[in-house]
Amino acid sequence: MSEKYDLTNFKNAVADLGLCLSEQQYEQFIKYYELLIKWNEVMNLTAITEYEEVITKHFIDSISLVKAVKPGDYTVIDIGTGAGFPGIPLKIAFPELKVTLLDSLNKRVGFLQNVIDELGLKDIEALHGRAEDYAKKGQLRESFDLCVSRAVANLSTLSEYCLPYVKVGGRFVAYKSEKTEEEVSNAKNALDKLGGKIEKCEEFKLPDSDLYRTLVVIAKEKATPGKYPRKAGTPSKEPL
Repeated sequence: MSEKYDLTNFKNAVADLGLCLSEQQYEQFIKYYELLIKWNEVMNLTAITEYEEVITKHFIDSISLVKAVKPGDYTVIDIGTGAGFPGIPLKIAFPELKVTLLDSLNKRVGFLQNVIDELGLKDIEALHGRAEDYAKKGQLRESFDLCVSRAVANLSTLSEYCLPYVKVGGRFVAYKSEKTEEEVSNAKNALDKLGGKIEKCEEFKLPDSDLYRTLVVIAKEKATPGKYPRKAGTPSKEPL
């Protein structure tokens, strides 16, 4: 399958991240790309469809997590995963991860399940629901080593949705496509209330591009009070 595609830039970018993937893993990425394009014809998954752009802006961007967090045998939840970014690329690149994909649109969850089945991925599930629903006690609250999100929201709002899922001692990593000094500064109050603290901000450009990225790593230092996250819509309308 991968013979149809030039993998040179993909492999160079993977090497730039200090990683080495097997041919089977590259095959899985190509199959994922083909499914993304096929399903995108009937539903809105991504505005980025050109092969090399998907490789850089979706696949490499997703696995660039290694610049901030060394992958291990973690339980991971991807909040607002959309078409599966960063969760599915992370699962392909690091099969030892146990991944939960959460999205509020059922059609997208159908796509994600199809990708999981077609790629033969294990220890990964796609759930339909809103972030505030599964964060309730007795659901998935404080049960993950790592939470990741590329969702478009300011850091205060995103932290309210994501930190309740992280175990004390775990981390939340927000993928950002711009410099974040002001956003990080504005989120300090929210993080204090939610039990988190900025560990570091990893800034870099995606390989062979001028695309700027920041990974904001937030350590979970104490349990998040039960009243968070607040009801749907409130965290974005009234950030902490």
